[in-house]
Amino acid sequence: MTDKYRPLKDAFGRFVTGIVVATCKDADGKLIAITVNSFTSVSLEPPLVLWCLDNRASTYSAFMGSDSYGISILRADQRTESDRFARYAGPPVTEAEVEYWNSGSPILKDRLAGFDCKVVARHDAGDHVILVGEVTKFDSAEGEPLIYFASNYIPDSE
Repeated sequence: MTDKYRPLKDAFGRFVTGIVVATCKDADGKLIAITVNSFTSVSLEPPLVLWCLDNRASTYSAFMGSDSYGISILRADQRTESDRFARYAGPPVTEAEVEYWNSGSPILKDRLAGFDCKVVARHDAGDHVILVGEVTKFDSAEGEPLIYFASNYIPDSE
């Protein structure tokens, strides 16, 4: 099957991004996780971040129904985690892999940086929704980030 969006995806892919895992609990309390490369800071006062969620994502309903989410920035050695949560309805995140801060949303224990966020706005944008969150708590550690460029990890170690 030919992807009519491939040329546009290739052009967008020329922008280097980091990789994060966004997490929340669904209405039944199940842990939800998805790999994201559209994460960015928005404001320092108040501290705001955003990321974009595809309307067709298997995690869409959970994030739309949650009033908070966690963001975990991945380290360079966490490609396996990125691949795991990038799959449609991929393997679930487990309680042993997360911790909870202010909002009650899960945040990966193993990370380069973490953000606990309260949803303050959702904006429809084409085939995605933009989730804006106010950071209620954060941390960071030393290390190298997992980097994504032109549909590949940099460096491509596998």
